[in-house]
Amino acid sequence: MSRVSLLSDLLSSIGARSWFLGDDATRRIALPELAGLCHRLVSSRGEASGVRLAADILKGVRALDDAEAERLFAILAEEFGPDEAALRDAAEAFASSPGPATLSTLQRIAEPPRQELFRRLNLAPGGTAEIVRLRERLLPFLRRDRERLGPVEDDLRHLFQSWFNRGFLLMRPIDWNTPASILEKIIRYEAVHAIATWEELRQRLAPADRRCFAFFHPSIPDDPLIFVEVALTAEIPASIASVLDPARPVLAPDAAQTAVFYSISNCHAGLAGVSFGSFLIKQVAEDLKETVPSLKTFVTLSPVPGFAAWLAGLSPAGIEKLEANEKQAIAIVGESDWTASPAKVEAARPGLLSLAARYFLRAKRPDGRPVDPVARFHLGNGAMLNRIMHVGDISAGGLAQAHGLMVNYLYDLPRVEQRHEAFASEAEIAASRAVTSLLPGRGSAMKDVA
Repeated sequence: MSRVSLLSDLLSSIGARSWFLGDDATRRIALPELAGLCHRLVSSRGEASGVRLAADILKGVRALDDAEAERLFAILAEEFGPDEAALRDAAEAFASSPGPATLSTLQRIAEPPRQELFRRLNLAPGGTAEIVRLRERLLPFLRRDRERLGPVEDDLRHLFQSWFNRGFLLMRPIDWNTPASILEKIIRYEAVHAIATWEELRQRLAPADRRCFAFFHPSIPDDPLIFVEVALTAEIPASIASVLDPARPVLAPDAAQTAVFYSISNCHAGLAGVSFGSFLIKQVAEDLKETVPSLKTFVTLSPVPGFAAWLAGLSPAGIEKLEANEKQAIAIVGESDWTASPAKVEAARPGLLSLAARYFLRAKRPDGRPVDPVARFHLGNGAMLNRIMHVGDISAGGLAQAHGLMVNYLYDLPRVEQRHEAFASEAEIAASRAVTSLLPGRGSAMKDVA
């Protein structure tokens, strides 16, 4: 470490300590004063004073109630944008005399002071995590008033794309020997299949045929950003119950031929829209391929979060145009206890799978992408829609969101990039024959039943 960086770290430590041990550490900062501190931080030059100011501001932000936080975001939007007059002059100068000098001036003036504010807030101890939480507080307000608060969101997303670049992220295995403080977070953050007890967590981490991996950021070393849980199996499982069954026989890793990514959880709402999940899955697949040579197939066991809502939204006229077995399936899944009857489960199977094929292959957003968010994620990563599973998840959540359906997305590693490009450029959905054969008439357009 150089003397300069060592001195910088020392000054930062002294500045932070002087703030946290100050006599006014419990004083609540009024919103106008907090806004003034933000202006001071942007214009300050001393590093130690900047650390103290940043810590001061973040402490003040934590104490704001929701109404005050919304007003603070409005202040950041209105008072920390670029100087419009200077920007206009710089744009005119570049238009009349294009070149490196005028372009550099234009770029410098176009950058909002908000970005510099957020960079300087990051000087405070724990600053990165605090700014992630700041964006988490912003998102509900943004949904109500994007026009006004959008510039703040744009700047945070812009910075996060750099701060959480794949090159900065560290992939670490999570196992039963991982520190308890991190394991507690895995229990808390699990977003797909809830972990109720430490014994349930042990069942997911300790057996020889189970793996878990997470991305960490160097500035937040003890708090995962995203993690994926993997089951090593002999074949593709048909249900999540078989994967999570504590009484299942444990498979020796060298006997496994399939790696099943059965849960992937983003840990921080403040990082919504900052994509690193695709990198995690691909890196885990490549690492598993090296460490468990017997593996041949890499698939997900994924929920279908929008299916039930999509089905409920079909118009009466659209339902009338459905196939007879599809109408029968809709009637059956409308009964609260249909999964208790094996006969009803089997009667619903053909129609429900046919409807699911319509949902995945024909139901589109205005941009031509599938309406299902999990499908967009995996297809965008270069996976193929491989198999739709009837009664794959008959938990209360699985029935409520998808009438029990689950789906496999296949990661065929040599073809991942090709499929990613096809989806990105043409919204092309890679699907197996097992899935396309479920589609009624093989060409039914979604508009015919909407």
